[in-house]
Amino acid sequence: MTLKELGSGIYVDSEKTGRVKKLDSVIFDCDGVLIDVSNSYDLAIKRTVDFVARTVASVGGAEVTSEMIDGFKRTGGFNDEVDVTYALVLAAVAAKKKAEEFPRVAREVAQNADSSGIRSVEKYLDSQGLDLAEIKAKLAYPSKRFESPLSSMFDEAFYGRDLYTRLYNRPPKYWDTQGLIENDVVLVTREILDQLRRKFGSRIAIVTGRGAISASHSLKSLFEEFDLKNSRFLEDEPREMAKPNPSTLVATIQGMQGTCSLFVGDSTEDLIMARKAEEAGVPTLFCGIYGTSKDPQGKRAFFEQKGADMVLESVSLLPKTLNLVGA
Repeated sequence: MTLKELGSGIYVDSEKTGRVKKLDSVIFDCDGVLIDVSNSYDLAIKRTVDFVARTVASVGGAEVTSEMIDGFKRTGGFNDEVDVTYALVLAAVAAKKKAEEFPRVAREVAQNADSSGIRSVEKYLDSQGLDLAEIKAKLAYPSKRFESPLSSMFDEAFYGRDLYTRLYNRPPKYWDTQGLIENDVVLVTREILDQLRRKFGSRIAIVTGRGAISASHSLKSLFEEFDLKNSRFLEDEPREMAKPNPSTLVATIQGMQGTCSLFVGDSTEDLIMARKAEEAGVPTLFCGIYGTSKDPQGKRAFFEQKGADMVLESVSLLPKTLNLVGA
């Protein structure tokens, strides 16, 4: 399958244009689609890994790069940023035990990870004969809310003092600073949503790994422009509902009574979730957003290789794309 370029930053599978014309609902992922998180969520991963490596694991600093983060996210098992953080901390400890460079070990661990996420990381490191029991016990991840120091460290760094206290009804313990969430850059506009509403009416929703309060905080008044009754905020759901489990996407589509839906995302998990919804008998096309990646052209090629139905540089191009297709 080769995507046809319809304009700058717009690629559509020519065999799917008939289905694109029939679209009656659209669902958006949040991070990397509606919001640029490169200086918020990604930076929270980098700061938390370095902090844990220095203070909890006592292995010295661990400088995380965007390429390391992308390496884990491409596997389809790391939609949760704390999962990525956990994997990178284990890699930092493994590097110290093996007396090897952290970047090399992090890359090696990511290459041996798969869609089972942190389980695949633990399995691989166990196969290397590394004893990581001590750091695992200290991090207590994953576990229930408040029981994992790692989750608390990450959330404090991301949300900041005020929002963390509001969310968890307790003051931060590890970080007492402004949250990195304030670095979020909103990419969608009211004008874009108004244009989409002419085609989809009220059938415009969100399915995201974020919690509702987090999404609302960053999107501000635009949050109310979506069908919130049928949107899903997976941080507020049990862990087993995390992407790429299609249950929430299917529920959103069925709640809006969509008959042919478009899911717009930026990750492997998003693509897999859309495909699983389709396999479950809920007609769903997938649109991949690549412009927010640190390697935009690499992400574009990745989505094309994986068979995305539509690939756009930015969410802002969606209305134009639908017009070009004649939808």
